[in-house]
Amino acid sequence: MACHCSHCQKQTGSAFSTIAGVPEAAFSLEGEAATYVDHGDSGNTVERSFCPQCGSPLFTRAEAAPGMVWIKTGTLDNPDAFAPSMHIWCKSKQHWLEPGALPAFDVMPG
Repeated sequence: MACHCSHCQKQTGSAFSTIAGVPEAAFSLEGEAATYVDHGDSGNTVERSFCPQCGSPLFTRAEAAPGMVWIKTGTLDNPDAFAPSMHIWCKSKQHWLEPGALPAFDVMPG
């Protein structure tokens, strides 16, 4: 999915972040990640993990989605395998960006 929340925009330095959710039990990490604890546009706690060497954002854990890890798809060897299926937090998207045919939600659906 493509997240347009203001925090993802600032973290990526872009208009949105492309992410793929995986169950915590299916997630593994080689090496260490540094973590910054933040509060998202929802007000819930968000743990944003990044590479301590280069600063690239790697993944996120969100209080609003317990048991899930949200991987930043641009960090994967094959990011094309994870095309966005929806746009979330469109209420804070850049005004010039149009989501196109994909479903778009003002906040996180559910």
